[in-house]
Amino acid sequence: MSQVTWQKSSFSGNGPGNDCVEVAEVHGAVAVRESDDPSRSITASSESFAALIRTLKAGAFG
Repeated sequence: MSQVTWQKSSFSGNGPGNDCVEVAEVHGAVAVRESDDPSRSITASSESFAALIRTLKAGAFG
């Protein structure tokens, strides 16, 4: 996925110890990876990713 443009939250710092989750659009799906291990990622449909975000915003995981 070297041609992918990864994005991270503007709340993430750029210094050491500021690893975070990055997301990218890949062929209509959403790829997710950790910035400290960019060689591995997971991909979900955009619908599934949107459902995850809604669930997180609703506080379902405490």
